[in-house]
Amino acid sequence: MFAGELIADAIPPVHTSDSIQKVLDRMVEFRVRHLPIVNEEQFLGLLAESDILPEVDNQTPIGALALSLVNPYVREDQHVYDVIRLFYEQQLSVVPVLDIKKNYLGLIPINKMNEYFATITSVSQPGGIIMLDINNKNNSLAHMAQIVESDNAQILSSYVRTFPDSTRMEVTLKVNKQDISNIIATFLRYEYDVKATFNHTDNNDNSMDRYDSLMNYLNL
Repeated sequence: MFAGELIADAIPPVHTSDSIQKVLDRMVEFRVRHLPIVNEEQFLGLLAESDILPEVDNQTPIGALALSLVNPYVREDQHVYDVIRLFYEQQLSVVPVLDIKKNYLGLIPINKMNEYFATITSVSQPGGIIMLDINNKNNSLAHMAQIVESDNAQILSSYVRTFPDSTRMEVTLKVNKQDISNIIATFLRYEYDVKATFNHTDNNDNSMDRYDSLMNYLNL
């Protein structure tokens, strides 16, 4: 997915004529700590809540302040992983999106990113989760998929966690089958180290309730 596909049109940018109070009200309304400053289509920088809270007069226009603005953004054709990197590295609540001429197109809020992450990890899909501890030289996703498919199941999502100064890695597989006992047995037969499993067979499983609670917390 490209960054331009995640733009949220509902959140307007800040203009230099906007007052501090108007900006703070907008941040509260949309539950963000950052907003882009835009002059017509020109992106001027990203305004942080911490930049304007110390100001005494909330009627002062943004353009009258001496701000040292940060300038993080992604182009509309960049991969979503670049968006995730900016959110993580700079602890942002929104990421501005520009076109190839660096004109402002819109922004991606953190809650939109959370929704996308939930989609690519298939969090809303029923099934089991298998965590494998493997050597990075034996990291064959094709072989793992073959094992899963041998039990008439499919991998819905997968991700890898590496560790500094180690040849080991952690591979997490989400499969579309709730009874994963046969899949686990096959992994063990092929001498995979099964680190943990999560078998969601309980009809009263409240994992989605916990996920919804997490999203509500992140949007505060």
